[in-house]
Amino acid sequence: MTSPVPTPALSIVLPAHNELTLLGSTVTNLLTGLDDRGLGYEIVIVENGSTDGTLQLARVLAVQVPAIRVLALERGDYGAALATGFAAARGDVVVNFDVDYYDLSFLDAALEALAEQRCELVLASKRAPGARDRRPLGRRVLTFGFATLLRRAVGLGVSDAHGMKAMDRAALAPVVARCELRGSLFDVEVVARAMRAGLRVHEVPAVVVERRPARTSVIERSIESGIGVVRLRRLLRAEAAE
Repeated sequence: MTSPVPTPALSIVLPAHNELTLLGSTVTNLLTGLDDRGLGYEIVIVENGSTDGTLQLARVLAVQVPAIRVLALERGDYGAALATGFAAARGDVVVNFDVDYYDLSFLDAALEALAEQRCELVLASKRAPGARDRRPLGRRVLTFGFATLLRRAVGLGVSDAHGMKAMDRAALAPVVARCELRGSLFDVEVVARAMRAGLRVHEVPAVVVERRPARTSVIERSIESGIGVVRLRRLLRAEAAE
């Protein structure tokens, strides 16, 4: 395996909540792909509130692979895990993957866009031209509806704000530090604040294949997303009025 460098070029932030069955294979695939690319990297696993041995497995992986770091949160919170991982990341470029949703071809496209200084933030869009979304119809409809709601409620002019992202850490660090929401809306707030700060956002078509069934129903996710958008709208409006 590639040895970690003092300041890695790349940090992969990987939230993990009850991912015992997938974490090992995901990390193995990422390590193989990153080593093949000859990158100096670190993988920051942020375990949050797991009850199935995910934390123990993550710590075993970290002992075996020096490029892996493990952080742990007491409560399960995806947004808090991302925020914690972003704050701890040391790489010039920070990428977030999920244990069940990652794509090294997205990484390649994102690194190219960032290296050519075309943007500071790269989004993997499930709705951009060329995207291949193999999720059930209900999930695809929810993504479309959520993007439409974000555009109308907070003026977010991207086709998909959830999912894989790559960022220039120096440019995005002040933006991430200002984010207040957690849960599933944290990464949406990152995108909204980045655009309001005048940072350039580039979308890459995503390939989406479910590696396990979704943990929340479409109805539950719709309610959570709707409440989150209302909170984000109020937050951004209050700041604009100051």
